[in-house]
Parts: sequence; structure tokens; C-alpha cells
Amino acid sequence: MLAVLSPGQGSQKPGFLTPWLDLPGAEARLHWWSALAGVDLVRLGTQGDADEIRDTARTQPLLVAAALLAAEHLPMYDVTATAGHSVGELAAAALAGVLTPETAVTLAGVRGREMAAACALEPTGMSAMLGGDKDEVLAAVEAHGLHPANFNGAGQIVVAGTVDRLAKLAAEPPAGSRVISVKVAGAFHTPYMAPAEQALGVIAAGITPTEPTRILLSNFDGAAVNHGREMLQRLVRQVTAPVRWDLCIRSLADLGVTAVIELPPAGTLAGLIKRELKGSDALPEIVTLNTPDDLAAARDLIARHGAPAGHEPTMQFRVVVATSAGTFAPVEGLAEGDMIDSGQVVGHVNTRQGAVEVAAHGSGVLTEWLAHHDDPVAPGQPLARIGGQLS
Repeated sequence: MLAVLSPGQGSQKPGFLTPWLDLPGAEARLHWWSALAGVDLVRLGTQGDADEIRDTARTQPLLVAAALLAAEHLPMYDVTATAGHSVGELAAAALAGVLTPETAVTLAGVRGREMAAACALEPTGMSAMLGGDKDEVLAAVEAHGLHPANFNGAGQIVVAGTVDRLAKLAAEPPAGSRVISVKVAGAFHTPYMAPAEQALGVIAAGITPTEPTRILLSNFDGAAVNHGREMLQRLVRQVTAPVRWDLCIRSLADLGVTAVIELPPAGTLAGLIKRELKGSDALPEIVTLNTPDDLAAARDLIARHGAPAGHEPTMQFRVVVATSAGTFAPVEGLAEGDMIDSGQVVGHVNTRQGAVEVAAHGSGVLTEWLAHHDDPVAPGQPLARIGGQLS
């Protein structure tokens, strides 16, 4: 099983889009997306210096555009899962079919501008905390009136808040931990971004998303999201909610993902996965896609780990997946071969907090149960296959 990942803010590098402009149609596509995002993506990605492309209003659409531009040169129909870190979720949602690329880039432009405006309201920032006991680190964060913003795995938690409180935390770090200042404009993924969340929500309310065509993991809790409308709501909510990339890594491992491609500018997410899963059987093979020269390796990885290809007519199907961890209970009396309506409940995942309904997000024939009564399941795990017409 193969997953494609989209990086978030902080992964950008000056000139990283330059080699991609040699591909046919790439520059024209970026000019079109620039009009939608309200920034010059071509100039920023080729000539912008480190300070300019660190500007939140510019960085966010630049990253989403870069990921989508590179993905256009991959056989994405053989990719099973996708996820993105922070603003990278917009690109992931487009790759999963929830948003069009144009909508994703437009939302990234709005998101970046509104988050930059929220940063200007009060001097805030972010710091990475490395090492230390997790409970002690979180207790210190709370004691200093700060917020955990990113749980990146591998012992890294990024915290955010006012600059004076961040300075006090750096002067009094918990035992065994280090505090490193992160060069960003403000306290992303905290209540300080509430004005940006509200503004993004107004724009998102006018969008009609579609249902995901592949497994799409959410930063909110690492769970797979079955419905486009729910994912759109999560994308808005994520502006003020912590990024749980640690849970996304765990879901990738639970799903049995054997290979990962990180879209440009690549390297950050690959490093987090390697550190989190070091020495584990779940560590996937990884290709970091930074220039067109890396496309051959990425395509080879998809050929070896992606969905099997063939020329025979195949049944088009949607896979119903678990959104929570627990044990699966299919609806009694529902059998393979039965017709399923869109939105019909096909089972429940029994969790510690109670039963969570699992519904089909497309109509068709229940062609195969992929999990059975009382089977333990993980977020994103396929539970049933709903078949449609032949192609």
C-alpha cells in the first residue's frame, strides 16, 4: 500500500520550484493558480528569498501549488492513501478528490492571508520542544499559558503563544528537553487564529466538496475521513486545532502502508516518519520528490507498491473505512451482493466512548466485507467494498 504526503509550512526553500518550470505546461498552470491565490507563485517559487517565502500569506498557496503541480506527473490512480501536514491538508484533500486543485489553491490563498492578518493582532510565535517526558512537557506548556500546536512524533511537540511566555519557557525548559524557536509569524493552530478560522469558514461555506476516492487522513485525530463535507469542516477547524501528525503516522503504520512519496518541497515529513518508526517493521520505503529528476524513482515506487494495474475492464468501487479504532460490528443481515444506498449505515465501530456509525458514501453493491464481526480495526482501515459500474 502506498501513500502520498504533502508537506506544510516551514518546508519551503528558495528557488525550489525552478526545475519544475521546465515541464510542459507547468509555468502556465502556475500563472493560472497565481490568479486564484492572489500571489505570484512563479516568481516566489523561483526568485523569492527565504524571508519573502516565509511570509504566511505567500508560503501557504506556494506549498499547495507545488505539491499539486508535482502530483500531476504521477500515476495517482495507483495511490491508496494521502495526507498532508497543516496547510498540506488542502493539497491532500485535492489529491483525494474532495476539492479541485483550483479550490485548494484558492483556499490556501485565503487561509494564508487571514492567518497572516491574525498574526499581526498580537506578538505571538512558536517553539519546538525536543525530548523530555511528554506529560511533563505538556504540563509545563500549560503552566506557562501556552498551547501545543503540532504533535509531530519522534518526541517533538511544537508549542505556541505570546513571545514573552515562549521566552519564559525557553529559560525554564522541562527536564531532558530543549526549546528551539521556530521562525514563523505567529501562533498557528491555537485560539490566536480564531479570526482566520472564522474568515476561512465563510469562504468554505460556499464550496461543494465531493467524496474522497482514496483514504484521506485528517490532522485533527489521524482518522480517515469518509465524507467531503466533513473534511471541509475539519480543514477550517484545523486553523485553531493542534496538528496531530503523530496520529497520522500511527494510522499509516496501522494501515500497513509499505511506501511513501513526499511531494515537494520534500524531506520534513520523511524525516519525522523515519525517526518515529525507526527500527520498526512498519517503517515504509520513502521517496522524497524534490525535482523532476526524482519522478522516475517515485513512479517506480508506485509501480512496486501501488494498486495493481491492468487492461481488463474493472469494477469501480469505493472502500468504506473505519474512522476510529475499536472493534467492528457489521449491520446484522447485511450480506455481500446486497444493494447499498449512499449514506446507509453498514456497521459500527465499538470504541471506549461508544459505538461510531460507519456509512457508505456512495451507492452500489456490497461486493466484499473486508472486516468481520469483532475484528479489531484502526482508523482508516478498509471495512467493506461498494462496487459500481464496469469501466
